[in-house]
Amino acid sequence: MNRGVTIDAMETVLHHVIEQVRSAHSQRRPLCIQGGGTKDFYGQPVQGEALSTLGLSGIVSYEPSELVITALAGTPLPEVEDTLAQSGQYLAFEPPHFGVAKSMSSNTSTLGGMVAAGLSGPARASVGAVRDFVLGLHMVNGKAEHLQFGGQVMKNVAGYDISRLMAGSWGTLGLITQVSLKVLPVPVADATLVFELPQALALEQINRWCGQPLPINASCWVEDDTPKLFVRLRGAQAAVEAACVRMLKDKTGHRMDAQVAAADWRACADHRLPIFAQAPEDQWLWRVSVPPTTGVMLSEFPQLIEWHGGLRWVWAPQAAARTIREAATKAHGSSTLFRRQAEGGMQAPALQPLTPPLDQLHRHIKAAFDPAGIFNPGRLYSDL
Repeated sequence: MNRGVTIDAMETVLHHVIEQVRSAHSQRRPLCIQGGGTKDFYGQPVQGEALSTLGLSGIVSYEPSELVITALAGTPLPEVEDTLAQSGQYLAFEPPHFGVAKSMSSNTSTLGGMVAAGLSGPARASVGAVRDFVLGLHMVNGKAEHLQFGGQVMKNVAGYDISRLMAGSWGTLGLITQVSLKVLPVPVADATLVFELPQALALEQINRWCGQPLPINASCWVEDDTPKLFVRLRGAQAAVEAACVRMLKDKTGHRMDAQVAAADWRACADHRLPIFAQAPEDQWLWRVSVPPTTGVMLSEFPQLIEWHGGLRWVWAPQAAARTIREAATKAHGSSTLFRRQAEGGMQAPALQPLTPPLDQLHRHIKAAFDPAGIFNPGRLYSDL
């Protein structure tokens, strides 16, 4: 099945892209890969000639019975999600969209940008990350070679999984041109429960529940007027209803309206909840990834906690970089300066520095894919 894309049109755009990469490689001219522009805020600023994926747009194939969709990299993410919804299926890792690009009239998050960013939404701790759903992809490397990795079924994944390596590479290894993704049926039932609990008790409780046979799909703790823990259940109707009864028994909590809850979880993924919109201008958003069993940390700063305790979104000034990174390292995790609330210079590196062995590995991988260093130079590490 082919939707919205012709072979001739695709080949024409692809030829232009490859020639642009070939020219940049020969001249060692930097290229800045661009999709919808909704995640341009992330990482170090990138300078270079624009290399757009928007011309590579369209769903190449989709067979609902096979639970696989293949689309070109510039395909709008909402188009993919709408197509899946018509067959009662979805992207289980709930990729964030992060708003609207200024130059476009609608949300322009793209499929290729979604994979390159490697960001997952509230359900990530239960269902897996973006890379866990990537079956295969096509890409143009730094030598202008158009390569194909993986396929459209899980058994095609063997050896060094290059297609999943591209997830979270932020365009530093090459230009994704086409992606095949595993999709899942929309759960039969879901419910969101809310409990008024301080952070310490909320973390203890969600970890206790996660160790029990409960259909927990996502969780979120945030302190607004009062500290609240939100827990989403998904699965078979009987399992969800039984879990609601069990979790609400002897606990101060209630079940949310389904439509309100669905909108709130989408807002959580897209950073449209009040805690993301109302931070002071001198505060920057830090993404702190730690083991889910980590207790209370950085309590002096406003934060939202996802992934059953594994992901902490923290508002803090740039001057707190050392404090945040030391806390993350102590907890055997990592931290990222995710978003600046106000424009200005970035003195602190966006990403936590790598250990020497990992740094060396990154350099070898970068050199293998992009020997001239033309793709998104400095996006992740200023000296790579």
